[in-house]
Amino acid sequence: MDPRTPVIVGSGQFTVTDRSVPTSTKAILVEAAQRALADTGAGERLRAKTQSVGVVNTVTWWVGDHAAEIAAELGITPTETVGSHIGGTAPLEHLRDACARIAQGELSVAVITGGEAVKAMNDGRYVADAPVEGPAPTRVLGTDRVAVHELELATGLGLPTQIYPLFEHALRAADGQSRADLDAEIGALWARLAEVAKSNPHAWDTSAPDADTILSSRMIADPYRKLLTANIQVDQGAALVVCSAEAAEAAGVPKERWVFPHAVALGNDHWFVSSRDELHRSPAIAGIGSALRDHTGLGTGEIAHLDLYSCFPSAVRIAARELGVDLTDRVPSVTGGLTFSGGPANNYVTHSVATMVDRLREDPAATGLCTAVGWFLTKHGGAVLSGRPPAREFGALSVDVSGLPSREIVSGGSGTVETFTVEHDRYGQRTGFVLYRTESGARGVGQVSDVDSLDCDPIGHQVTTVDGTLQFS
Repeated sequence: MDPRTPVIVGSGQFTVTDRSVPTSTKAILVEAAQRALADTGAGERLRAKTQSVGVVNTVTWWVGDHAAEIAAELGITPTETVGSHIGGTAPLEHLRDACARIAQGELSVAVITGGEAVKAMNDGRYVADAPVEGPAPTRVLGTDRVAVHELELATGLGLPTQIYPLFEHALRAADGQSRADLDAEIGALWARLAEVAKSNPHAWDTSAPDADTILSSRMIADPYRKLLTANIQVDQGAALVVCSAEAAEAAGVPKERWVFPHAVALGNDHWFVSSRDELHRSPAIAGIGSALRDHTGLGTGEIAHLDLYSCFPSAVRIAARELGVDLTDRVPSVTGGLTFSGGPANNYVTHSVATMVDRLREDPAATGLCTAVGWFLTKHGGAVLSGRPPAREFGALSVDVSGLPSREIVSGGSGTVETFTVEHDRYGQRTGFVLYRTESGARGVGQVSDVDSLDCDPIGHQVTTVDGTLQFS
C-alpha cells in the first residue's frame, strides 16, 4: 500500500440529549472532535501530529476563523485552518480536499468537524460566545454564490421548503403518478428512514412514526408535511480524523479502525432551478455516479451500504433514479436521514460519513456510498468508502455539466404548467407557486391569483399572466 493512501481513522458524533441544558455550537464541535480523536485509539499521538483543522460552515456561530478557535480548544497547533461556504456538500468538500492533499504528500493528519446548536438557540439555551472578528481561515472551500435567480426571488421563491416540492410534483408528473399515490410512496419511504433512526444512537428523533403519522403532520408546502422535511432544529455535531496510512501506522491506530475513502466526486447542476432543462432530473448526480463507477469499478448494485442525502423525498427519489438505485428493495440511509437523525444545517454528511465508518468497520469487506446535496439540488457530491484498501490512488473527482441545455428564465406571458406547490403558513394562509413552459421553450415562474385552482392537478394546463399573477386559461 502507498504510505500516502488516505484513511479515516476516527469518527465522532455528539447529540445533546438533555434538551434543558445550556450549550453552544463551539462546545458541540469540540466535543465531536474530541470523540473522533479518542475513537482512533491513538488520539494523543495524532493530536500532536495534526497539521490541518477544518470546520464545516456553521449558521449558529460567528467568528473569523472557526477552525482556529477549535484547534485552540483541542490543543492543536495546525499549519493551516480550513473553512467552507454554505451548502450540504461542504463535508465532502472538506473530505475530498484533505484526502487529495494527503495522497499528494502535502498533509499527514487532518481533523474535520462541524455542527449546530439551532434548537438551543431557539429555546434560549444557547451560550453565546462574543463574535470575534479576526483573520480568515487559511483556505475556504466551495462556491459562494446567490442561490436563487432574481425572478424566482421576486416571485417569493427562495426556501428549500418551497422549491423541493416543485421537484416532487415534476417527478410525479413524469411518472404519470396521482397525488394520492405520491403521498403513499413518500410516506412509506420516510417511515423506513424513521425505522433506521430508531436504532441510531446519535439520532435526534427515535420515535419512528409510521407513514400515516408522517402524512398527518402539518402541511408545509404541497406535498410535504412537517415530517417529510429536514429538521434543522437540532443540537448536533460530528467529526472525522483523516490521515495517511503511514501516519496511522506510526501512531499505532489499530488496522480494524481504518476505513478508506476510495473517491469523492463533486459537481453542480445548472445553478438556478428555473434554468434547468428538466425539473425531475439531475445530470450532475448522474455524472457523479458515472465518475465514481469509472474510478472504483463499482456500480451502485455492488455497494452494500448507502446513504442518499435526504433533506426531502424528491432529493432521494431523483438521486435514486440517476444512480440506478431501486428504492423498493433498498433502504437509502444508514442514519435515518435529515428528518429523523437530524439536519444540522450544512453538517449532515459528516454524520452520514461517520456512521458509514462505523458500518464498514463492522463489515470491512463491503463498500459504502454517501451522497450530498447543497441548495436546491444545485451542488452535489458522492463519496465511496470501504474497509478494503483502494485498488488505485484516491480519486478527487469533478463533474462538469455546464454544457448541457438550459432554459431562459422569464416572468409574465403564458405557458403550460410544469410543476407547482402551495405553501401553507401556521395561520392558514396559502400561497401558490407555478413554473410553466412558454411556447418559445423558456421557463416562467409566478404566483397564482386563485390558490384553490391548484387543489386539482394543474400540471399540463395553461396559465396566463393577468395583473402580475397567473390565472388558468
